[in-house]
Amino acid sequence: MKHRTWPRASSSSPFSSFPFPTDTPSSSSPAKHNRFARRYSLRHPPPLPPAPSDRAACFSALPYDVMVKIAASFDDPTLKAASVVCRSWWEALRPLREAMLLLRWGKQFKHGSPQVRQNAEKALESFEKAAARGSALAMVDAGLMYWERGEKQRALDLFLKSAELGNHAAQCNLGISYLQAEPPKTEEAIKWLQKASIGGNARAQYQLALTLHRSCATKSNMKEAARWYLKAAEGGYVRAMYNISLCYSFGDGLTHSNQLARKWMKRAADRGHSKAQYEHGLALFSEGDNMKAVVYLELATRAGERGASHVKNEALHRLSAALRDHAMHLADTWRALPSK
Repeated sequence: MKHRTWPRASSSSPFSSFPFPTDTPSSSSPAKHNRFARRYSLRHPPPLPPAPSDRAACFSALPYDVMVKIAASFDDPTLKAASVVCRSWWEALRPLREAMLLLRWGKQFKHGSPQVRQNAEKALESFEKAAARGSALAMVDAGLMYWERGEKQRALDLFLKSAELGNHAAQCNLGISYLQAEPPKTEEAIKWLQKASIGGNARAQYQLALTLHRSCATKSNMKEAARWYLKAAEGGYVRAMYNISLCYSFGDGLTHSNQLARKWMKRAADRGHSKAQYEHGLALFSEGDNMKAVVYLELATRAGERGASHVKNEALHRLSAALRDHAMHLADTWRALPSK
């Protein structure tokens, strides 16, 4: 997909752009990474068009530190698109373009690829170099690696810096980290989870709802918790689907609705939530839909839901041998729908 968004120089618009250099290394070998990074960073852009008008000068006069802070959480395509707007932005975003290259190498070292062998130390080194160049995305990756190594304070420092730059994943991680502190820093956690939730992070929306639900002191708190459960469920977060089903079922924070409760319970079950599979299977069994009940109850049994086995056996006894075989075949070939 092309990212040219501004008119050509021949347009009456005072803005113009120049071609962005390729960011794909000529070789996939990590040994050539530093040499490519220097070439990527220092290459001069093609000759720029004539000096911009006063309007364009105002547009491009955004201070470097402000521009870099704004762009710190950009993904690669957005960063490239911003870089070709004008010369000032090209220069200001140079460190972040280098950071994107380091970030890609870090992910290859972390997860491995056909060309790159897994190496946790090199992955962390690449993430740290990218973070030092201002990438909020790299700060999250470095923070996660430090957290996994037990260096939680270093992880928190990186999460905080990235969160302050506006990265929603970092805000979510920071909020959850504060909830896990001893003692928990609930107010700080809610502050960061709210920021991430407003930014559309489904995991943060679920964690915020769960936190409000657990510390539910007023009726309004439960309404707010249900609102965020619903947002997270609509965003594809399977645990939120299960919880919002219960909210509709019991009328907690939302108007009671059996229809909506069943809808969200089935969605959670179809995405592999074992308790939802058990409860949806029970509902099907109570309605006499024994074959479908067997499928969901068998899935719940395999996932460790102890009570599901007894009800499943009762449903099996009510089916013919052919239907029993078909139901078990459906369970054997079942694949969960994607979820977050």
